[in-house]
Amino acid sequence: MKLKDLAAQLGLSQTTVSRALNGYPEVSEVTRARVVAAAKRHDYRPNVRAKALATGRSMAIGHVLPVSNSHEMVNPVFADFIAGASETYTRSGYDLVLSVVPDEEQESHYRTMASKQSVDGLLVHSPRPDDPRIPLLQKIGIPFVVHGRDSEVADYSWVDINNRRAFRRATEFLVDLGHTRIGLLNGREDYEFARRRRAGVEEGLAARGLRADPALMYSDEMTEQYGYRAASALLALDAPPTALLASSTIIAFGIRRAAIERGLVLGRDLSLISHDDVLSYFRNGDEEPLFTAIRSSVWEAGRRAAEALIRQIADPDTLPQILLEADFVIGTSTGPAPKTNAKRKA
Repeated sequence: MKLKDLAAQLGLSQTTVSRALNGYPEVSEVTRARVVAAAKRHDYRPNVRAKALATGRSMAIGHVLPVSNSHEMVNPVFADFIAGASETYTRSGYDLVLSVVPDEEQESHYRTMASKQSVDGLLVHSPRPDDPRIPLLQKIGIPFVVHGRDSEVADYSWVDINNRRAFRRATEFLVDLGHTRIGLLNGREDYEFARRRRAGVEEGLAARGLRADPALMYSDEMTEQYGYRAASALLALDAPPTALLASSTIIAFGIRRAAIERGLVLGRDLSLISHDDVLSYFRNGDEEPLFTAIRSSVWEAGRRAAEALIRQIADPDTLPQILLEADFVIGTSTGPAPKTNAKRKA
């Protein structure tokens, strides 16, 4: 099917259909959704070569990972984000270009991509406080969207979860169940998202008249092994926590393993709340959720970030900033605080 055929099917002009598929801001969301659905239904694919020649664009979008973060590529959270973004790119006729470069060569790589015009835009992952990539890309002048936010900079496009509010809500839920010793197994706190999550826990405790105990808060790469080791250490304390918050479902699986090893039942002896429980390769139960969870779709975040970037490529003056709220799902892993808080068996 050609563009003119799709436009005829919809009763719209070819210009409107093209602009809808390419994220132009002047097209209403209702029309955009209708066009996208029709393109998918009829398996319409833009002629990328003709489009590139007509627009002077490369029809490619770049994702650059430093070597120190290359492990993210085997992380199912990253995989789901890329899957959501890629579907959007493909629908709009863009290719994804994924580069892994030495940390110290990031700046030169970004400059080379811009000078060669090898990509039309960039999606930036895992921002840190005062992230140097943001002012660099602003100076270069290439469209970009950040998955996350740098608190110190405001005038750029980003897509993020309201991490602070989500973790505050989860903490207050646990305190209302009677828990006073609550631990956090967080991601690396040199990243903005993890700092916000910790702040949310601290705010939730303070709102209920409690003080955060730094000894119950861990920060590291979000792996199952980290969850297991950190939970094992916490549960071996003389006064162990009765509830834990995990910054990822992957961490939660490690916590669950540590609890089972000690003969503890989640929801009875130890309460656990996980984050990011909607992943393609990790299901949070079937009919009933295994984990009480702060639920946000990483795939949806990837889709929204890709749409924001395509829209910005079409109109560089548009800087979408999208803050997604997380849902709260109650599963079997939380319950009232146990009456005794004795040391767990090793």
